[in-house]
Amino acid sequence: MTLTLTVSDEVRALAPGFTHVAIEAHGLVNGPSTEAGAALLDDAARRLAARLDGRPPHEDPHMAAWRAVYTAFGSKPSRTRNSAEALAKRALSEAGLPRINLLVDLYNAVSVAHLIPVGGEDVDRIEGGMRLVRAAGDEDFVTTAGGEEVVEHPDAGEVVWRDDAGVTCRRWNWRQGPRTRLTEATTSAIFLLESLSPVPVVDVEAAAQELAELLEKFSPGARIEVRAPRSAV
Repeated sequence: MTLTLTVSDEVRALAPGFTHVAIEAHGLVNGPSTEAGAALLDDAARRLAARLDGRPPHEDPHMAAWRAVYTAFGSKPSRTRNSAEALAKRALSEAGLPRINLLVDLYNAVSVAHLIPVGGEDVDRIEGGMRLVRAAGDEDFVTTAGGEEVVEHPDAGEVVWRDDAGVTCRRWNWRQGPRTRLTEATTSAIFLLESLSPVPVVDVEAAAQELAELLEKFSPGARIEVRAPRSAV
């Protein structure tokens, strides 16, 4: 069954230039990070450096657009960066990009290379459909702190992804909760590529196609569906 994804009218009003492409995949094979995945991350960092040509990530027009939207819903983008900017900053640092597991490494590589926020959720851990909404402030976001499970609540008006059980990602694409993240046991996943104006839709489609091809390469026989771009207007 296809997982439903909806964007609320409040989010549409906040970010009229928002577009997302979803890739739903079943029959995936995940596992620890591999040398091939690491090579993709290293190549993505080189592609990013060439794209930025010496500029810091936040000066890229797409990252500037995300910063403006974060500010609009009350977050401080210099402290809570969108996922693509945070990864880009890591990619350009001496530490480099983290190696998490194969599937996460694949979508992180695409995110960095294209400077587009990309997230992955375990379909089998999602309850109901996924919705992008502005939070009331009383929703549960289950995360970890100091090795212990804790429950946080988003700020009122904050943009969050959520399902029937609670928030799955805070501040749009800033911090994913552990409940739905991709683990080495994941076999079904939904990948979301998110963009704002001025990024052309064809650029998001190209990034989605690259990720779909990587998923097919590393999980031969997986059932992969790339959904047409969904605009917020």
